[in-house]
Amino acid sequence: MKIGITGYKGRVGQILVQELQSGAWPMLELAGGTSRSMTAQRSDFFITPSPAELFDVSDAVIDFTLPEGTMEHARCATQTGKPLIVGTTGLSAAQEEQLKEAAKSAPIVYAANMSLGVNLLMELVQKAAQALDPEWDIEIFEAHHKHKIDSPSGTALALGKAAAKGRGISLPENIQHDRNGTREQGEIGFGAVRGGDVVGEHTVFFYGA
Repeated sequence: MKIGITGYKGRVGQILVQELQSGAWPMLELAGGTSRSMTAQRSDFFITPSPAELFDVSDAVIDFTLPEGTMEHARCATQTGKPLIVGTTGLSAAQEEQLKEAAKSAPIVYAANMSLGVNLLMELVQKAAQALDPEWDIEIFEAHHKHKIDSPSGTALALGKAAAKGRGISLPENIQHDRNGTREQGEIGFGAVRGGDVVGEHTVFFYGA
């Protein structure tokens, strides 16, 4: 199976290229990658600035880029019917809806975090939020490397959505980024730091009296 990597020069893109070239996945082959900073060419694998060209040479495409790019890649998936795996974070609610609509025409897997442990954590957070009454304050803290663009991280927001689901409330209507002033009951607070080369740390706090 030929796998295309959008944004192959990115942090995750480079890891995916290394994995596909390592020989550890004999059933998979690196089809190529996209880079906005160069014209179409061949090095040891196919490189193009055009997502459409990448989809043409790929059986499936993996996307860890930026929200605007992901929307373009979703359109390519719908046009070709080829599978798209999305790990891009920072998508707006409207963009997530567009992705859901695209999934009606092409196989699309979308997860804010691909880690089994983090997805288990989301389930546990939902159960804890459901078990504890609203007098328990929920705060989510995350730390990432200094090059990360979005804040809070997609994983932090996914944990917030899990907590909100457990409480039976809407995260957008109860989210709080600003810690000036007193805390309102029921809100879900977020804190973030950026520095160094931290891969990603997430903690969900449930504070009771």
